[in-house]
Amino acid sequence: MPKPANTELRKFEKSLPIALLRSREVTTRLFKPFLESHDLTMPQWRVLRALADADALDAKTLAERCVILPPSLTRIFRGLTQRGLIAQVECNDARRHMVRLTEEGRAMFEEVVEESEPTYLQLAAAFGPERLDTLLDLLNELRNTVQAMGEQSEEEAPLRKVAGRR
Repeated sequence: MPKPANTELRKFEKSLPIALLRSREVTTRLFKPFLESHDLTMPQWRVLRALADADALDAKTLAERCVILPPSLTRIFRGLTQRGLIAQVECNDARRHMVRLTEEGRAMFEEVVEESEPTYLQLAAAFGPERLDTLLDLLNELRNTVQAMGEQSEEEAPLRKVAGRR
């Protein structure tokens, strides 16, 4: 069996992207039955969840908050609107597509939360409420750090191109 060229490469089990992916998968499986019982997909739930915390949001903000590509968001809007869970909001800027939860959407959100909250509390108890809170803070810090690194790389990119290093 050939040895990897880079002997300093961290072990597979210590790969951050793999660890994050595995955690996401098992956590999603824990909550997916609650969504499926309401005929909701995970991306649809993310939209409802984001709107539950706001009066109304525009498509760009929802795409960023929910980590959904704009073409997929358009399809999600269509499905949730047809079901009467969201409605378009009048907006002075015709370029912005604003939506909000309807009463039916709010009721669906409350129902899913009520059904899934015991599972969330079980998870918090098993993992430790403080550790779960710390984990969420650390994941947000990690995201902010990586985003800042990307922004820094973008700022440096024109210099590299001019210098002919691309």
